[in-house]
Amino acid sequence: MTAFVDTNILIRHLTGDPPGMANRATAFLAAAEELLLPDLIVAETVYVLESFYELPTDDVANAVRSVIAYPPIRTLDPALLLRALEIYEIARIDFAEAYLVASAETAGITDIISFDRSIDRVTTINRIEP
Repeated sequence: MTAFVDTNILIRHLTGDPPGMANRATAFLAAAEELLLPDLIVAETVYVLESFYELPTDDVANAVRSVIAYPPIRTLDPALLLRALEIYEIARIDFAEAYLVASAETAGITDIISFDRSIDRVTTINRIEP
């Protein structure tokens, strides 16, 4: 079966919370043949792990990397997501900004228009403030 996977399945699997749902999520993931993981669901997973579960950035990045690397998981552009996680982890910026920077790098565009000064931590990009 090919299906899209939602954030709540990933969160249950990664956190073990609550145990009953976590066991079901993990069993389903273990038996899956192909699961499609949209980038938006990756972003939401990062957000929930950071905000609700208060996991450190490094733990969040490693957890999401493990999801992306899981054989049944398919993403549109795994290299883009992995680069976004790298930026998120190293530059300590929000995942949305890290994804924006990784997208710009992938597209060969060096300028980002933003008021978010945290982007300045990434030297491959030139932030332009209007």
